[in-house]
Amino acid sequence: MQDGDDPTALLALIRESFAYMEGRIDPPSSMTRLTTESIRDQIATGEIWTLGEPARPEACIFLTPDAPALYLGKLAVAATARRKGHGRALVAHAETRARALGFDRLTLQSRIELTENHTTFRHLGFTKIAVTGHPGYTRPTSITFEKRL
Repeated sequence: MQDGDDPTALLALIRESFAYMEGRIDPPSSMTRLTTESIRDQIATGEIWTLGEPARPEACIFLTPDAPALYLGKLAVAATARRKGHGRALVAHAETRARALGFDRLTLQSRIELTENHTTFRHLGFTKIAVTGHPGYTRPTSITFEKRL
């Protein structure tokens, strides 16, 4: 996605892809605060890569430099495009971008409750490196995963 592109369809993809988390994770996903303006901000400060047509993206990933790693966020795949390798392709692209930007690792966070995502990330070569809690919570709420390149 490039500066000037309309982020409306991308926002819809992320909302649809993350909807299953509602009522399942606490605190609620940061996706609930995502707007077209914050997507434009991501384009300015990081990168957004998509698969599919701009008006109907099938998958996306946000990449943000966060030394010593490239941080992966908002990895989303439309329900109709799942099991086609889109997530794997976007993570492989993130590896390429990380190397090009001088990073030797990728990081991401996943909520404690989303165990099926943890399994997927492990299959993609990520390992758990930390467990953290959101501000105001006395229990762990997120797992940080890392993939060394």
